[in-house]
Formats: sequence, C-alpha cells, structure tokens
Amino acid sequence: MNYKTLFLLSLLFIFNQLLVAQSGEINDTTNLPVIEYSNAAPKYEIAEITVSGADNYEDFVLIGFSGLAVGDIINVPGTAITNAVKRFWKQGLFSDVKILATKIEDGKIWLKIDLKERPRISEINYNGLKKSEIDDLEIRVGLVKGNQITPNISDRAKTVIEKYMEEKGFLNVLVNVYQKNDPKKAGHVIVDINVDKKLKTKVHSINITGNNALTFNQINKAMKKTNDKNWRNFFRTKKFVKEEFEKDKVALVDKYNEVGYRDAYIVSDSVAAFDEKSVDIFMKIDEGKKYYFRNIKWIGNTIYPYEYLDAVLNIKKGDVYNHKNLMNRLQTDDDAVSKLYQNRGYLFFQVDPVEVQIYKDSIDLEMRMFEGKPATINEIGIKGNTRVYEHVVRREIRTKPGQLYSQEDVMRTLRELAQMGHFDQEKLVPDIQPDPENGTVDITYQLETKGSDQIEFSAGWGSTGVVGSIGLKFSNFAIQNLFRPETYRIVPQGEGQTLSLNARTNGDSYSSFSLSFLEPWLGGKRPNSLSASIYYSTQSAISERYSSNLSSLYSSYYTSGYSSGYNSSYITEVDPERYMRTIGASLGYGKRLSWPDDYFTFYGELSYQLFMLSNWYAGYFPMTDGAFNNLSLNLTLSRSSIDNPIYTRSGSAFSLGLKITPPYSSFNGKDYTDEDMTSAERYKFIEYHKWTMSGKTFTPLTPDNKLVLMSRVMFSYLGHYNENAKSPFEAFNMGGDGMSSYTSYGTDYIAMRGYESGALTPVNSTTGTYMGYLYDKFTMELRYPLSLEQSATIYALTFVEAGNCFSGIKDYNPFDLKRTAGVGVRIFLPMFGMMGIDWGYGFDKVNGTTSGSQFHFVLGQEL
Repeated sequence: MNYKTLFLLSLLFIFNQLLVAQSGEINDTTNLPVIEYSNAAPKYEIAEITVSGADNYEDFVLIGFSGLAVGDIINVPGTAITNAVKRFWKQGLFSDVKILATKIEDGKIWLKIDLKERPRISEINYNGLKKSEIDDLEIRVGLVKGNQITPNISDRAKTVIEKYMEEKGFLNVLVNVYQKNDPKKAGHVIVDINVDKKLKTKVHSINITGNNALTFNQINKAMKKTNDKNWRNFFRTKKFVKEEFEKDKVALVDKYNEVGYRDAYIVSDSVAAFDEKSVDIFMKIDEGKKYYFRNIKWIGNTIYPYEYLDAVLNIKKGDVYNHKNLMNRLQTDDDAVSKLYQNRGYLFFQVDPVEVQIYKDSIDLEMRMFEGKPATINEIGIKGNTRVYEHVVRREIRTKPGQLYSQEDVMRTLRELAQMGHFDQEKLVPDIQPDPENGTVDITYQLETKGSDQIEFSAGWGSTGVVGSIGLKFSNFAIQNLFRPETYRIVPQGEGQTLSLNARTNGDSYSSFSLSFLEPWLGGKRPNSLSASIYYSTQSAISERYSSNLSSLYSSYYTSGYSSGYNSSYITEVDPERYMRTIGASLGYGKRLSWPDDYFTFYGELSYQLFMLSNWYAGYFPMTDGAFNNLSLNLTLSRSSIDNPIYTRSGSAFSLGLKITPPYSSFNGKDYTDEDMTSAERYKFIEYHKWTMSGKTFTPLTPDNKLVLMSRVMFSYLGHYNENAKSPFEAFNMGGDGMSSYTSYGTDYIAMRGYESGALTPVNSTTGTYMGYLYDKFTMELRYPLSLEQSATIYALTFVEAGNCFSGIKDYNPFDLKRTAGVGVRIFLPMFGMMGIDWGYGFDKVNGTTSGSQFHFVLGQEL
C-alpha cells in the first residue's frame, strides 16, 4: 500500500467521525446518512443546526460562534466544518467537540454540534500559605468560583504563584494544582492548590572580579535589592529574587556609566547554591576605560545663544563623562534645557546628544536641537470634579486657552489644585495632548474628588474634670447659596469657602464657642481673601470651700492618714462669681503679591478682645479683677511654595509677622510709675508689639521623593512700649504638646516635645506668674509615608528639637537650649483632620529635674 492510499484512507476515517449521524447512541451506525467521499466533495445547504451538551450557554451564541448558519452552502467534507471545530477547541472551554450530521436529504444537511463543557470551580483551597499571601494571590491567579477551569488557566495559576513566591525569596517553591470532582455538584470540581515553600532563599555572598574603579561597598550600594549578609546591609533585604537580580545588574552598569566608564559591562554571572537556604553570586566585570567630556557644540539653536545653553547645561570640558547626568540636565531636572524651552511655549522642542568623536579618553558631543514653533493652548479640560463649582477650579488654573504653553504653569496649577484640599493630591495628573500639525496643545486636568469637610470629637482633662469638644469644618461652603436649598449638604456648598464652628465644655465650669468664615477669592476675580471670626469663652474657678476642703484632706492624709469622713460633694463645685470670660472678634484681608514672586502673600487683620476677670486665680495674671481691652492690628508677610499641604515633599514656607496695639501709655496721661495704680487700671487698655518669625523647608532625600527632611525655625518676641505697662496677655507658655485643656485667648501655647506642659515657661520674679516674653525653637524632622491613600494619609517621623522660653530680651541666650529627640506617627483622615502621637525624651534639666520620657497627643495642630 503506497503512502497516498494510506493518507486518503486516514482522511476519510477522520471526516467519517466528524459527520456521524446519531440515533440514540453515537456509536449506533445503523441509521447514519451515507456520505460519499470523492475527489469533489458534495455541497449541501444547511437546513438546521442544533446544540447539545452546553447547558450553560445559549444555543444561538454557540451557533454564531461556530461560523455556520442555516442556509449556508458548504462542502461535506470541507473546511467550514473543520474551522468550526477548531474555533471551539481554541476557546478552551470544552473538553470534547463533535459536529454530527443527523440527516441528509434533497441536497440539505442537518447538523448537530455536540459539546462537552469543561468543569466549573465550586471551591478553591490554598494549602501552605499565610492568609495575607492568599489574599494577595486570589486577585492575581484568576481562579473564580463558578468559572470554568482549563489546563491553560491551571498552568497560569501555577506560574503566577511560583513567581509570587520567588519575589518573597522562596526560590525552590513547589506548586501543584489538583482538581477533584465535587460530589455535591455535577459538572463542578474542587481545586486544591498545594504550595511547598521550602526554605527562603537568601544571598550568602556576592563575589565580584574585575572591579577596580568601584569598591565592593559602592557596588553593594548600587545593587539595592540583591544584598549579602554584610553588616552594612542590616536594614536591607537579603532574599534572592531573580527578577530583582537582573534589575540590579542593569543598575550596576548604570553606576559605572555615572563615573565615566561608558563601556563597562558584565562579562558573566552565575548563581550557585551554597546550601538549602542560600546562594552565592559570582560576577565578572569588564570596566573598560574612563571617559571625559571634551567639546560640546549646539546645533539648531536660535532662541538662546550657546553660551547661555552651556551655563544651563553646567557640564564643562574635562568633567567625567556621565550619561545619566547629561540626560538629567537636558530633560529631567527642574532647570533642565528642555524645561527652559517648554516654559516659553516650545512644547515640541527636542534635543539629541550625539557622540561625534571619541579621541583616546575624551568625547565630543553635538547637541542637535529641534526648537519647533511655540505651542498655543487650545482647550483646557477638567475631569473628575464632582465637589465644587467648575469656576472655583478654573480660577486656580494658570494655563489659559490662547496662551503659550508653559511647563512651569502646568506644575504650578497642580500645586494650586492640591492646596484647595478638595482633590486627592497623589492622583493629580495633567493629560497633555500636543498637536504638532496645528501647533496647539490640549490640556485636561484629571481630578479625583475627596471629602475635605471635617468633624472633631475630642476629650481632655482640666482642673475640674473632663472637657468635651466638638468641631465642624466645612471647606466647600457657599454663602451665596443660603437661600438655595438644592445646594445643601448640611450647609450650602459649592464655592470653596470655609466655615468652622467649635464648641467646648465640661458643664458648669468651662464653655467656649467660636465661629469663623473664610472667602479665599473675594469678588471671584482675584485671589484676595476675606476672613472673619467671633468667639466667646467662660471659665469659672473652683469654690473656696472645695479648695479649703482639699487642703484639709491633704493635711489630714499626711498627718493621720486618709479620713473616711471626707465630703465628696465638694469635688466638682465651682463658684460662678469667680470667672474669666473672653469675647472677641476679628476681620482680616489677604492679598497675593506679584513681587518678588507670586508665592508671596500679605495679610492684615484687625481684632478686638475683651477679657473680664472676677476674683480670678492670682497665679494666672498679676491681676484678679477687672475688664481689659485688647485692640490690635496683625500684619503678616509670608511666602509658601510647598507642594502638598498634607504630606509635603518639597518647597518652603516662611512668614514674618507683627501684631501691634496703640501705645496708650504715651498719650493717655496716666502715670504708670505710680505704685498705687491698680492692675485693673494699669492694664485696662493692653499695649504691646509682638514679633513672630518662622520658616520651614522640605527636602526630599530619595529619588521617589518619599523620605523627606523637614527643617524648621521659630522665633517670637512680645515687646512693650512702657516697662511699667508690660502686657500680661499674649505671652508664651512653652512645653508639652502645645494644647490647653481650655481655650485661652490670652496666652500662646508653644509645643516642645519631651517636656511637660508649660515646663519651659519662666516665672516672673515680680508677680510670681508663669509668663514667657520670648522663645526660640529649632526642629529637624525626618518623615516617611506609610500610606498615601485618599482614605488615610499616614506617615512616621523621627525628630530632634531644641528651644527655650525667656522672660525678655535681657535674659535671652541663644545657646541656652533645651534638647529633645523622639519618634512619632501622623494620621490624616479627611473626616477628622490630622491626628497623631509622639514620644519624646527631654535631655536637659528643668528646675533641677530631667524631663525624661514624655508622650504627646496631636489633634490638628503642628508640633
């Protein structure tokens, strides 16, 4: 029998199996239609198509997928039937596929698509994994209960798990995926995934030959994810991951390129098992020669002269050849050459550094430039804003239609949008779509709205018990919509104004209320702000009966022990005739300046406070009775360029403030040297001048801008016009967390971690009261984010701090500083604001005692 005859018989047998007519059992051939096989296959019209064995799919879907349709003229046998079978096999959802001819009559054929579905998953069991690992893998492997499982899906799941475990350092992991029929569900299987992690694979040693230009420690530093057990890698991962090793090899070559070895490459590398849980790495390096920049020539520049471009590039003849630095100076850095052009509208600018000559160890470069034409902004789009009116967003955007494109304006816009507080700062992305043909560009700002309204519930401990506080802050208030109920979400919203309400009380002894309003764009055309606030507080002193009883209790305790006859009814008694009350109001106006640059703002505020004392504690102020008026003008010049108000990575914030009152003592005709003048008369009209200075800088320390160093300096001085009219109000109380259990408008509380509340406040030798008239404070804080999600921003910090509080200029010693260091954490929740806890250790003695360990809680304020 020749090969052609054998091939023909085999082909006839295959088609006979595909076109079997069934009557009862498929193997029953007694009623099969007769198929004539010849060189010319007969043609039939499809009269009917039926489907069996696929109960989970609609018949019309499967018939359509087959490519066959009633009325089609097909060859039997022929490619139409064959292609239909291939389609079903390729889908992978069926374990058996047949297309049967059930009837042939009068040139027509009746077809039946007989399928057998692959099983569906009823249960998935992971064995040998932790719950956290299972949670991670469930998303990755793609196995879902109720879905079908195919060999490809099973193999993929195995591969994904192996790769995941390798990333965890388990290089020898074994993964098996088993299926077993579910006795409770026909056509379903239980999938068991068994993972044998073996031992975690770590790097035992890294052995390098051929390195002369870089020391082993420099190489070790360049390879960030592949590290041996060297003590320098104490805080770095030691696990071996193939993928990370490949990345580290590239990073090593890049490091050589940075120091001039542009031809460096890894000749060979290998990984050998040291034992069951560790490997040795071997690498051989060919460093090549060290190169230097020689001549740099600019071609195609018409906007800037080559001398200026040389200065911006800042690479000189004789500098070590560093391709990474070259590209950073051309493209990436904030002051790169390309940014220079883009800030003038040349969005289509391109520069290509070409090595035109290499002579010995020197390289000549040509900077081949295409400046193009300036790009004009065509459209500005905003997507994702569902919180504020669109004009509120657009007034913060620096890029306008018709203007020349400026990269600097785009970045400034992102900063201004972040400062609004209504959008997720981590997801502010500009979608820039240039159109080189028309010389235009469309910019769309992709925003993700977040809640910025805040509610505060807090409790503190005062001298008369627990103090409860509630605060509401609406940062998208719209006073224009007071009479438009459809805009209300508790309060009218939409205009980006801020309305804050706060109340604190512990019952009879203390209560305070405040209300403030801020309009950031007065009139809606310029970023000039208007602010207003009113506030009231009252605090009653404890009764003298309670004080006397408490003194008797202590006396009895220390002489004869605790007396069971102590009358506890005096515990919470207050005297309503002994109080300190404060009522005040302020009105402020702020203006954004254009000189020296538009990061500067000037703010002026006129405020009035009335302090009313009646038989008040003698230790608080030098007077116990009277009404005291504080009319002041507060002027502040500030500059802020921080990029993000919550977790700041870069920028700075500086302010210089002056708060002054009229010098009443110089024109009211009173003799303040008169020793018989009462305190109520002496301080009826409070006078002072108060100077404040603060500065903060934020410096990113890592390429991803996550690790940030915050440096801060603070200084303030409360001065006087007349030594005999020195103000007892507006003084400083330094130490602790900077929070008072009671809101006191007559004192500034300054935080100093590591020391008890008020511990650094000096005592006035004349009045015996605790009052500081000058303080300085210096802080360095290292921050790292743990979460930058919209739902919660969390970062850890460690700090060193130094500062002190003094009685006045004469006592000021800039070297007399109290030192502290510690750690802390901050959590910002959109609904509740900033919260946190710090632990600090005060190193220096205060009043002969070392402060030592102190915990401090943070609610809203910055320490």
